Amino acid sequence: MPTANVDVVCLQETKAQIQDLTDDIFRPEGYHCYYHDAEKRGYSGVAIYAKQKPDKVTTGLGFDVADKEGRYIQADFGKLSVVSLYLPSGTSGEHRQVLKYEFMDHYFELLKKMRRQKREYVLCGDWNIAHKNIDIKNWKANQKNSGFLPEERAWLDELFDKLGYIDAFRVVNQEPDQYTWWSFRGQARAKNVGWRIDYQIATPNIADKATDASIYKTERFSDHSPLIIDYDYEL
Repeated sequence: MPTANVDVVCLQETKAQIQDLTDDIFRPEGYHCYYHDAEKRGYSGVAIYAKQKPDKVTTGLGFDVADKEGRYIQADFGKLSVVSLYLPSGTSGEHRQVLKYEFMDHYFELLKKMRRQKREYVLCGDWNIAHKNIDIKNWKANQKNSGFLPEERAWLDELFDKLGYIDAFRVVNQEPDQYTWWSFRGQARAKNVGWRIDYQIATPNIADKATDASIYKTERFSDHSPLIIDYDYEL
C-alpha cells in the first residue's frame, strides 16, 4: 500500500478484532492506523490509515447497529473529517433490511447536524446502495432487491438534493459501467455486471476540489474494487 502514495485509506468489512492484528501488515510503515471492530468475531469492521496523524479519531455513531457492528470511524484533520463507513446490507433477509433502514434513519439525522457544522467531510465507504440506473448493470431486474430499492435510492436523493452532499466520483466521471462491486456468481466481474455501491460522499467545498477518480481493478482483493479520488486539498 505505501507505494500508492495516498494520504488516507479507508477500509470496510475488515472482519477482525484489534487484538488479533499483530502482524506488521496491519500497521503499514508510514501510516497511522485506526480500527473499529464489531463485537461479533469475523464480522463487519472499519479502519482508517493516514500518513498524517489525525487531530482526533472517533468511533461509533451512538446507536447499536452502528456501534456494536463496527461500522463507523472518523479521523479529523484540521477542518476536514474523513470517515470510513460500512452501511448495513439487507440482502440476508427482512430482519437485516429493517436494521439497514434503522441505520439510515439515525444516520440521516446526524448528517443533517454535520452540515450545520463549519467542517468539511469526505464520507468514504460501502454504502450498499446503487443510486441511479447508470450505477448498476441490470437495473430493471434489481428494482425489488436490497441495494436498489426505491426507498433506498430516495434516501440518497435526499442526502444529495436536500442536505447538499455531493457524490464526488460523479464530479469528475459521468461515464456508465463504472462499478465497484461484482457478485462472485456467473462471471459477473469478467463480464462487468456490477454495482457502484462504494462512494466518497463529500461536502460541497471539498467535492469541488476533486480532480480525478478511478476504480482500481489491476489486482483483485475481494468482491469490491478500491475507489480512488484525488482532491486538490492539503491536509
